[in-house]
Amino acid sequence: MDAKAVLLVALGVFAVFYLVVFTAGLRRAPPDGPVSGAKIATGFVTNFFDTLGIGSFATTTSIFRFWKLVPDERIPGTLNVGHTLPTIAEAFIFTRLIPVDARTLVLMIAASIAGAWLGAGVVARWSRRKVRIGMGWALIAAAALLVSRQLHLTPSGGAALGLTGWWLVVGLAGNFALGALMTLGIGLYAPCMILVSLLGMDPKVAFPIMMGSCAFLMPVGSVRFIREGRYALSAAVGLALGGLPAVLLAAYVVRSLPLGAVRWLVIVVVVYTAVALLRAAQRERRGAGPSAATAPGP
Repeated sequence: MDAKAVLLVALGVFAVFYLVVFTAGLRRAPPDGPVSGAKIATGFVTNFFDTLGIGSFATTTSIFRFWKLVPDERIPGTLNVGHTLPTIAEAFIFTRLIPVDARTLVLMIAASIAGAWLGAGVVARWSRRKVRIGMGWALIAAAALLVSRQLHLTPSGGAALGLTGWWLVVGLAGNFALGALMTLGIGLYAPCMILVSLLGMDPKVAFPIMMGSCAFLMPVGSVRFIREGRYALSAAVGLALGGLPAVLLAAYVVRSLPLGAVRWLVIVVVVYTAVALLRAAQRERRGAGPSAATAPGP
């Protein structure tokens, strides 16, 4: 059994592990409304474009805030919990289809898992204001990365299918940081594709690396969000129900689309959402100021 086959078996184990934890979480999580058509549609649309390489976290955050589907402080957890199963499906598909050096793939996935475990433990305990600030700046960073890709300001990559030596160390450090940031909602796709290109690898290699990384790190991060109860259950179920058929449709039927205009629309929406989050955090701080100032001492 080669390394890729072992990786796919491990991915199956992670999927079962996630389903066990998620099912246990269903019994403990308080009801937060029905699994509405809007939540399922959000899962379908965002995961459809996710499979084509746009990413789902920034777009889902924008939809959640615009339609007021999920409280801000529960968005990071809902993104990780709800998008896990569709992302695992993507990883199975692209790991089999696209050639990549097995050692590089396995090590970069391991680095992202370690980052996700660290990041989820921090974010799950943040206040709503901290989450808003963190997500706001994360979305601005994501928009900047998308703009750089659209304007071809980042390297187009090389032909390498793997990394060695210090280049591998840099790649591992980069994916560790991206795994930690993903738990905040920044998404891993655009920055991972840029990282892979900067390291001289074939941009196509980014697909199994970024989807494999997400497929392994998201169950790990989700466990901590589920244990802390920091996610919206109905929205997470909606993302999974809508996302799984969308992944299969995009991967096996549509396969590719001219996405330039869609990416510009995503950038505009993401920037708008980032500004709205930061303004909400600022208003919350002002609102807490007088009460904090007049509160009695211990």
